[in-house]
Parts: sequence; C-alpha cells; structure tokens
Amino acid sequence: MSVALSAGVTGLQAHQKMLDVAGNNLSNVNTTAYKSTNINFSELLSQTVSSASAPTATKGGTNPQQMGSGVGVASITRNTTQGNIVKTGNPLDVAIEGEGYFVANDGEMDLYTRAGTLAVDANGSLVDVATGNRIQRTGKVGEADGFQTAGDSNIYIPSDKPMEPSATTEVTLAGNLSSNLSLATTQAQTLTSSGTFTSGSVQANGSTDLDDLDSDFYTAGTFSSATITVSGYDHDGTALTDATPLDVDADTDLDDVVTHIQSVLGAANATVSLSNGQIKIVDDTSGYSKMDVKLTFANSGTAELTMPPYFEMTTLGGEEVKDVSITTYDSLGESHILSGGLVRTGTANQWDFVVTSVTGAVNELTIANRRIDGLTFDADTGAYAGLASSSTASEVIIDFGTSASAARTIDLDFGVIGKFGGLTQVGGPSTAVATEQDGYAKGDLSSLSINSSGTVVGSFSNGVKKDVAVLQMALFKNPTGLESVGKGYYTSTVNSGTAIPTTAQNAGAGAIHGGSLEKSNADVATEFVSLIQAQNGFQANARTIRVANEILRELTQLIR
Repeated sequence: MSVALSAGVTGLQAHQKMLDVAGNNLSNVNTTAYKSTNINFSELLSQTVSSASAPTATKGGTNPQQMGSGVGVASITRNTTQGNIVKTGNPLDVAIEGEGYFVANDGEMDLYTRAGTLAVDANGSLVDVATGNRIQRTGKVGEADGFQTAGDSNIYIPSDKPMEPSATTEVTLAGNLSSNLSLATTQAQTLTSSGTFTSGSVQANGSTDLDDLDSDFYTAGTFSSATITVSGYDHDGTALTDATPLDVDADTDLDDVVTHIQSVLGAANATVSLSNGQIKIVDDTSGYSKMDVKLTFANSGTAELTMPPYFEMTTLGGEEVKDVSITTYDSLGESHILSGGLVRTGTANQWDFVVTSVTGAVNELTIANRRIDGLTFDADTGAYAGLASSSTASEVIIDFGTSASAARTIDLDFGVIGKFGGLTQVGGPSTAVATEQDGYAKGDLSSLSINSSGTVVGSFSNGVKKDVAVLQMALFKNPTGLESVGKGYYTSTVNSGTAIPTTAQNAGAGAIHGGSLEKSNADVATEFVSLIQAQNGFQANARTIRVANEILRELTQLIR
C-alpha cells in the first residue's frame, strides 16, 4: 500500500512540473524568439518481487515479477524549431531564418540570442534594446572607412562621423553608337574660351585693354618681354606653330589677341571672334575635326594675366556625335559636371571621346589629355574592340585646382573587349550615356539597414551606401544543450559545445531578415492539450492516493 501512496506522490510531482512547463510556454506565447520546452517522463526503478527463472526439461520458465515505484521527469527539452517571421518596419529589427544565434556581450562575457530587437545607444553602439548588451561583429568590414576599430568587436554606428569625400577616378559609359545614322547637317567644330572676360564687372569687348580686365584675369604689375603664345591643333590634327608670339604691353587689347589667334590658325582654316566676352573659334571645314587651341601667357615683369584654362568645345565637328555628361567630384568633394562627346572619325568603325567642358573651377584641361583617340568596334558584331593604338590610354586628366593641387586622372570604362556590356556600334540610334562614376561628396549618415548576409549598410546624405559592419553569428553542435539565462539569452554548456563563430548564410548558418522579428514557437493549441493531459494525470494520481488512503483507513478500523 505504501508503494501506491509513494507512486501517486511522484505522479503528482511529475504532472505538476508538466503543468509548470505548459504554463511557462503559454506565458511566453508572444515573447520574441522564445523557444518552447517539452517535458518527458520515465518510470522510476522497479522493485523485483520475484526474479525470472529459466525453463527446465520438466518445467517451464517464469517471468520476473516487478512493481514500479512511480514516475519521474526524464528531461525538459527545448524545442529549437523555427518561429514565424513577421515584419516590424523597424530597419534595425533582425530575425534569423535557419540555424544560428546573434552574439552579444554584457561587458563580461559573450551571450547568445535570437531576439533581434536592436537600437543605437548614446555612444553610437549597436545594442539590444532590452538589456543594453552590445552586439558583436566579425571580419574587417567598416575598418578601412574608419567606422570600426580594429581589435574591437563591438559595432559602432558612425552617426557623428561624416563620410570623407572621394574624388572621381573612373567613369563608365554604355549604350549604342549608331553604325548607320548621321546628323541631318554635318557639324563644324566650334571652340569657346572657358570663362567670360570682364572689365568693371561687365562683359569685355574687343577694345578692352588686357590691363583693364577684372582681377579674375589681370593682376596689376609691369610687362617685360610679355607674350601670349597660341598652341594646339588644326582641323586635321596638325600641331599649330606660333612662330612669333603676341607681344603684350599696356596697350594690348582683346582684339589684338583675337587677331593673333586668327593669324596662327590661318584665315582659310577658321574664323576667330570675340562674342559676349568670350573668344569664339569656328572651324571653316565641317565634319570630324581635331581643332583645339590653348593660350599661354609669359612675363618677365610682375603683371599676371590669367588665360582661359581651356577652350570648351561647344560644337563637336562630325557627321555623327553623341553628347554625354555626368557629375564628377574633385578631392574636396566639389561637384563638376563633366561633359563629353563621342564623335565618329573618318575611319570605319572608329570613334573618339573628347571632354567638351567641365563646370566649376578648373585650373587646366590640357589638349593632350582631353581626347581619347580610336575607340574601335568589331565590323561584324558591333562589339567594343578596344583602342586602335596600344599607346593610347583610356583616361582624361583634369586639374581642378583643389588644395590637393594634383591633376586628377579619370579612367574611362568603355566596356569589355568583345562583349556587349559597354559601348556597342550596331544599327539604330545612338543611345550612349555615362552611366556611373565612383566619386562622391562629403556625406552624413541618414539611415541604416541590415541585409540577408547580416551586413549593416549605411545610407549617407551624398547618395552613397557603405557597409558599416557584419553581424557575428554563432553555431553550436548541440543547440538544445544551451542554458537559458533569461531575457532571451543563452550560454554555452559542456554539452552544447563551444560557439562556432560565423556569418549569416555561411557554414550552415541561416539568413537574416532585416526589419523583422522571429515570433515565439510556442503553439497555444498544443499547450492547451498539455494542460489537459497534466490535469488528467494529476487527478488520476490524486485518486490513487485517495483510494490507498481509504483502504488504509478501513484496515485501521478492523481492530476497533
């Protein structure tokens, strides 16, 4: 009878624990990333009343006679199955789909969690909003840009650290250059001096003396053996020869400059004039032209004349011309619209690229460094075939006159030879454009997002996106062996194995969903069934104790 009583007691205790487990699961049915637990029972050690006997030649064998002593809790196991992922709209909320845990540090040790409610604290650290534990990163992403500190695995969000400007080093062009269309009228190349000559803050005219120009062009002083020399190329690309440079003195005016340019170019080759304060040169021969001009001032005296840094090509000569433009940046992050043109040459399947103008301050755009000769295309396929001459570089050089003072070399990417990803020359209209460039102005962090690989991406006010850091993830050989320490965190145990650091979508780790959270995997229906089972089990064991107690009471009444 005592066995029945003790077995009933163990049953009460076991089913009470079952009730506790189900109640805890139900209480966490809306807890972010909560993993429910399951309870398993096993019988306690049985008492052997009679051992088994082996059969003999005259008698059969007997089975052992045993009486159980009750039930015990064999295990309480965590259910690590995936919870539903729901969108929250908060870009710093993150959920894991698949295996793995986020790594957070409480100042003393690393802890592991799947609850990804993250935020940025006052120090710029990425933290768990519930605990302030700092989220950990892995790799070197963000260190080169100064966002992260080498050797420090905490993630810093650079809200107070502006992105430094970066000068343009490459411009990409793509699209078609017509193989069969031409302009309605063959164009004549026209050059216009960059900048407008002014005197008294109004446009200068031909009779304006050079020493009466405003301070942007003239710095007072003396003229001694002062000259203006014309250099450049004529229509065919033949170098100009200025055998007798223009002598400059206090009586030299802009008409003298215009006349001198005309004499160097030749009256039959071009028409030079002064229009709206700018020197204008029109090629007298229409069609493809290499005409370009540069003015150079030299003086042994103290007076200084600032000549136009280059001549803008306001009209490119040719039968087919495709204008392109794109915003580029100097080393200080100042923007400059770089305009250029792709012009069909007189050689079949061959084009030139030339910089026609650059907005903003420009110290110099040299003639030799503004044109890329001989972009060739395959006659059969129209694919880009590279430059006609191996000695020609696919680059232009512009001196923006920034404090860095060095001229900027900008590479032009016309595509991969033999492929159709860049420029092509096939039938139809010319559609070529400058598609992208790699420079940018100074920028401040405006927003954050986290992608599927766990990379924290910062969007800056200059339109540039930069990788700030990569979230560290941890895998375990036996994740059910982790020990819960509350707040949705776990620590490793001797049976879970040590954490295996990794990143999302790598080495078996799951993907990360930004702007989302993982819900609890506790199922209400399942837990209600467990409650019923626990109640029935508790009542049954209570009845066992009650019956055993009544029998004992009857037994004690026999001696009255």
